[in-house]
Amino acid sequence: MSITFDLSGCLSERLGAAGLPESTVLEKAASLRPALDRLAEVRKAGQGDPEFLLLPERRADLEPARDLAAALSERCDDVLILGTGGSSLGGQTLYALADAPLAPAHPRLHFVDNVDPFGFERLLDRLDMERTGVVAISKSGSTAETLCQFAVILEAMLQAVDESRLAGQAAIITEPKESPLAALAERWRLPRLDHNLGVGGRFSVLSIVGLLPAMLVGLDAAAFREGALEVVERALGKDGTALDSPAAGAALAILSQERGSSQSVLMPYVDRLADFGLWYRQLWAESLGKDGKGTTPIRALGPVDQHSQLQLYLQGPADKLFTLIRLETWGQGPRVPSKIVDDPRLAYLADRHMGDLLDAMARATAETLIRNGRPTRVLTLKRLDEFIMGALFMHFMLETVLAAELLGIDAFDQPAVEEGKVLAREYLAAGAGQ
Repeated sequence: MSITFDLSGCLSERLGAAGLPESTVLEKAASLRPALDRLAEVRKAGQGDPEFLLLPERRADLEPARDLAAALSERCDDVLILGTGGSSLGGQTLYALADAPLAPAHPRLHFVDNVDPFGFERLLDRLDMERTGVVAISKSGSTAETLCQFAVILEAMLQAVDESRLAGQAAIITEPKESPLAALAERWRLPRLDHNLGVGGRFSVLSIVGLLPAMLVGLDAAAFREGALEVVERALGKDGTALDSPAAGAALAILSQERGSSQSVLMPYVDRLADFGLWYRQLWAESLGKDGKGTTPIRALGPVDQHSQLQLYLQGPADKLFTLIRLETWGQGPRVPSKIVDDPRLAYLADRHMGDLLDAMARATAETLIRNGRPTRVLTLKRLDEFIMGALFMHFMLETVLAAELLGIDAFDQPAVEEGKVLAREYLAAGAGQ
């Protein structure tokens, strides 16, 4: 079976799935019509859950974020983005779109999402704190890792700059309520942007959580939302169960699971989408891994992981659904000079562009997976920019929410992780490492 998807006029998708007819996918997708109608009502009302669905049409929240980005860019050569999980992964993915080298037009961003003391101290040692900014992001305002990082960095900054300059180089994003992070910002009179109350971290990439870092490096925040808006309008229209809809992707995922797929592999053939795989991994895992349900997301990168994972993918357990993302790269990149590769064994490379090789490897991997009966879909991008990235984010967020609907679970909570957070605080309070 082969199905062609068309999204935003700039994306196309092919699906090959052994034993899974197109009619079966469509039937499963059609069962999501009531859920799509409920989402459409939320959008029509302009309020309600899920709130991430309402972000694409908003613009008022971007202006204060632009002002903050401009101020930090003027004062700083480097900006640390503190956060973990959804407070970091979306911004990292957007940052990968920025042209390099960025300096001196824009600051270099450093996404600090862990508390390994060795790596953290090495980073601080490399920075000029007089020209360093920091943005701490925590929806709850009580994320232990972020508070720890922020406190250490504020002290380092205060050793380098006068306290009066701190408000020009440090800021926070958190919910508009009292919290430890909000209290720190109030104490030091730091700028504060509000995290949307109804947008969970893993769904926050199109909020200022993801868009402020994008603005810091000169990306068009509104264009991300415009791409997302087109997906929303197509998906929630009356043809929302067509094959280019997130409903079809959700149907495919759950049908594959019912037929034995316990893992979902996302494998972009685009270096700039390497972090997109990490963002997707959290989105899928935290949203669907409940009540003994869900599939395990696997992040891979082509063609690198052809040399480390493909053997398993082809001849290991037939328990994976594959999503390959490729960018049209034929004719792009440096050309392989024929005078250098004049060995007859390298004739296939002579006068080819580097993008030709990437294109050929992506297409070959997809075809090999399909021929070996592995359920595979290939998403092809005609270009990669803010609009397309916004469309990708919204497509996969909606797909995840609709997959949760088919599984009968809540996509927006994560009750199991709270126990570990509480226990970690107890260990710290008790001095467990002593």
